[in-house]
Amino acid sequence: MIQLSGLSFQQGGEWPVDSIERIIIQKMREAPVVYSYDTIEELTFELKYRKNIIESARAMNQGHSRFVIFAYSRCNPKYWNRSNAGGFQLRGDVTPSAAILDIFRNSSLYAFECATAMMIIYYHGLLHSIDERLFNQLFQNIYLYGWHFDPDLGIQTVHSEQFLPGDIVYFKNPDVDPETPWWRGENAVVLGDGTFFGHGVGIMNAEQMIRILNKKRKPESLQSAYLKNSVTRPSFKHLAKLSMGQRNFSAHKIQHIIIHHNKNSISFERYLYYLNKVYSQMNYLKPFPKKG
Repeated sequence: MIQLSGLSFQQGGEWPVDSIERIIIQKMREAPVVYSYDTIEELTFELKYRKNIIESARAMNQGHSRFVIFAYSRCNPKYWNRSNAGGFQLRGDVTPSAAILDIFRNSSLYAFECATAMMIIYYHGLLHSIDERLFNQLFQNIYLYGWHFDPDLGIQTVHSEQFLPGDIVYFKNPDVDPETPWWRGENAVVLGDGTFFGHGVGIMNAEQMIRILNKKRKPESLQSAYLKNSVTRPSFKHLAKLSMGQRNFSAHKIQHIIIHHNKNSISFERYLYYLNKVYSQMNYLKPFPKKG
């Protein structure tokens, strides 16, 4: 169900039939939860960003970036400084937008694991959803390493049995072969046509994704890989307000602690576990409570 200013929203004719926006609207209407918006602009922004997440995923699939573990990650040194941990730190003499676009324009120069791929897709999709100047103001300190994220993205994972196009889901392989731990799971973008994009495996349906992971289980394992009932999403409302100038941003915002966990292909939920563990050890309250 969709609510706009507290009232049921039944329109949708603004978007062409069979468009991804109409598909998202329909899935929201059929959902057992309420998708609530203060204004039509908030809803329109979410539809636009979701569409651009999907288009960014498809663009990455068509490119030549490779899946590798952190130890073997590669980036274009004209835009990024590679850290010893395998992350990519934005150079101080380039704009965030130019650096993100270069990952797609010169994709053969890049190699990274699948959680990092999801973050790249988030940034790339957002760049095509907001003013470039605002993007460059917001994300002056991009560091790409797994699920490490800028606070303004407001990423969270919620329990859900229904996935919307543009969501990120996780295929878990609980009995992964310890010889190939990077096959512990696959982060994937929901494309809206029954398929998913996962960096390193490409575009396929859920059954195909699970079949690939099952080939990477412990010998004689009987526990299948599976698609978790949870979705990862940015804070569409917060980003919509920033894009419309309804919320001030700070170029000196406090960034999250970087967790160099060296575990490839983990879910965002697992990353939050590591993050909360570190904050707890520092005597802070957990800033990221589990939702759903």
